Amino acid sequence: MVKKKVEKTEEKPKKVKKLSEAEFEKKVIDLAKKGLTSEKIGEELRQQGIHPKNYDKKISKILKEKDVYINPDLKNVEGKLERVKKHFEKNKQDKRAKREKDRIFAQVRKLKKYHKIPVK
Repeated sequence: MVKKKVEKTEEKPKKVKKLSEAEFEKKVIDLAKKGLTSEKIGEELRQQGIHPKNYDKKISKILKEKDVYINPDLKNVEGKLERVKKHFEKNKQDKRAKREKDRIFAQVRKLKKYHKIPVK
């Protein structure tokens, strides 16, 4: 029996010279304006070879200072609410979807109250 070697074809992140603090903050804010959450921004930076741990401030702290912070929990629940609303518009007879829409809306309201965000 012959064993075949399986080679891993993972690409290593390219080595990038260390950015200054101001450049790092600018890059984080640019990614946030694209609609990414702090977790996704961290992933994106690591793929570019920039490791956030090499800098003094956390990504979420930078975003809060610049007022572009998006709470990932709230963003996910609002996205879910939009999908259920869209489904319910197409399928008015779906009573379970109506109940789910109401339940998720209550969840969004609770999260906004917890994070002190005005409810629209």
